[in-house]
Amino acid sequence: MQVSQKITKVSSIAEIRECKISGNKSLHTTIELKSGEVISNFSHKEILDRPNYLTVQISDRQHIMLDPEFLQYINHSCNPNVFFDTQKRVVIALRNIEIGEEFTFFYPSTEWSMDRGFDCICQSENCLGYIQGSAHLPLNVLKKYKLSEFIWEKLGVE
Repeated sequence: MQVSQKITKVSSIAEIRECKISGNKSLHTTIELKSGEVISNFSHKEILDRPNYLTVQISDRQHIMLDPEFLQYINHSCNPNVFFDTQKRVVIALRNIEIGEEFTFFYPSTEWSMDRGFDCICQSENCLGYIQGSAHLPLNVLKKYKLSEFIWEKLGVE
């Protein structure tokens, strides 16, 4: 059985796909991207002092609502293909990304302790199971990922 989707073009390189059954949304590329390529610049619509499920953490008391807003549809994966560089305010490709592929990032790469943890459904070989932020993961696991400068500072690792 094929699940139908609603597709909304949101930029020259991306579209939001919404599953008509579950209502879940995800951001997918409409072009091929190379490793290291900047996918999008970002800034903030609003800065909050506490996390919520849509924010990206940039410091202990700064959690930003993303602008452009469509970036909020980049879901988590334990095998991510993009990284939010919170210093340069860019989203970059961690590897080559094929047309139609979903953009995903490793939430603990920017989040210290999330507003609400969740059971990961990424099904990657290295799936961590339950995701709640870097504070809840061992250093040897985190060292396998590209992490924001803020997270490295919190870990006390240079």
